[in-house]
Amino acid sequence: MLDIKRNMITHNLFSYGTLQLDTLQLENYGRLLNGEKASLKQYKLDKLKIADAKVLKASGKEFHPIAIKTNNVNDCIKGTIFEITEKELIETDKYEVSDYKRVLETFSKGRKAWIYVAKVVVTTTENIK
Repeated sequence: MLDIKRNMITHNLFSYGTLQLDTLQLENYGRLLNGEKASLKQYKLDKLKIADAKVLKASGKEFHPIAIKTNNVNDCIKGTIFEITEKELIETDKYEVSDYKRVLETFSKGRKAWIYVAKVVVTTTENIK
């Protein structure tokens, strides 16, 4: 989305975890973000143990929530949709550890936003002879 007033590209970003913390916003973006409460169906939250020292220091939390797509209509996560700049989105990509991937989803009230979700890793086990 192009913000004509500020002549910059902006993005909607949904946070259900640590990016809602004022201290983290100030550290990552140098400002407090404005946001609107939202929810996303067919997802649930799990916990992810963080090993990255920089992320541990920034959040102060050993475990972060991680969104997992379930396709179950009864599952729903709540959080906040923030408007951020292109540069801030790139910085957010750097903050999120490799267990997350960014996807575009449609939220309550039909609003689209980026969300960081569990990266799906497909593994196969074969008997080695």
